[in-house]
Amino acid sequence: MLNKKSTLQACMLALALGILAASPVHAGEPVTLMHVHGLSYSTDGKQLLIPSHHGLAVYSDGHWSKAAGPAHDYMGYSATRDALYSSGHPAPGSGLTNPFGLIKSRDGGKTWQQLGLTGESDFHMLATSYATNAVYVLNHQPNSRMSQAGIYYTLNDGLKWTRAAAKGLGPKLNSLAVHPTNAALVAAGTDDGLYLSRNSAESFERLAGGRRVLAQSFDLDGQHLWFSTHAGKAALARIALKAGAKAEEVPIPALTEDAVAYIAQNPARPAEIAIATFQRSVFLSKDQGRTWTQIAKEGTTHE
Repeated sequence: MLNKKSTLQACMLALALGILAASPVHAGEPVTLMHVHGLSYSTDGKQLLIPSHHGLAVYSDGHWSKAAGPAHDYMGYSATRDALYSSGHPAPGSGLTNPFGLIKSRDGGKTWQQLGLTGESDFHMLATSYATNAVYVLNHQPNSRMSQAGIYYTLNDGLKWTRAAAKGLGPKLNSLAVHPTNAALVAAGTDDGLYLSRNSAESFERLAGGRRVLAQSFDLDGQHLWFSTHAGKAALARIALKAGAKAEEVPIPALTEDAVAYIAQNPARPAEIAIATFQRSVFLSKDQGRTWTQIAKEGTTHE
């Protein structure tokens, strides 16, 4: 379980510009999370965004809706202060090339710009630095910009990709996260613990071991790292980024045959944390994880 119209002319113009244009949104449609492929807040903190199999789902003011954008299958989704980045597959009938490679939205997912590797790569594992727009991906096979499999990063929206050696990293990489202001500081979750790199993923040291780490996320102030684990049961912890720091367990709702897959912090209200699980349940905490409210259960959204 844990292991997974506008007119023709306008459409042609959008494709020529590398823009993936929005499709119609129908008011009143129920929102079901077919999959959960990421989790982020809008910069103003008013919306929680969840990429799923049929576009972006939005939770705001206690209500769910579908975002005003194309209903693509977004994979490897990650947000920064001024953009959304993703990979994935185009919606049926869109006429767009599959897979996307790397795409970027500056308007909350209404439109998307193609940044390269279109038709070549689908990055299921993608992480961004909130304030720098650095993008890290796990590439599984060679493409026109990446000569071999491994971790790669770009600091300029895909104009140049650099491969990282990832020395010292434990077995089976499950997740990546990038520090909000220091693009060289990268966290990795593996089957034997939480790892940290201070040199752009060239080498890693283990921060916490003994448990399988499935997801991690830096606090937006850059001082702590949240991480999700599973060792017989699901757990969530937080560790300070300083020498000798010990991880502190954060209480979460009981999860049966499930675990935390994504973690996000509200940039406008830092005490507010959201988590999404592999079984498509979503919870909110307004007190840094002391208490939780469920807003979706196994893909069914709650008003």
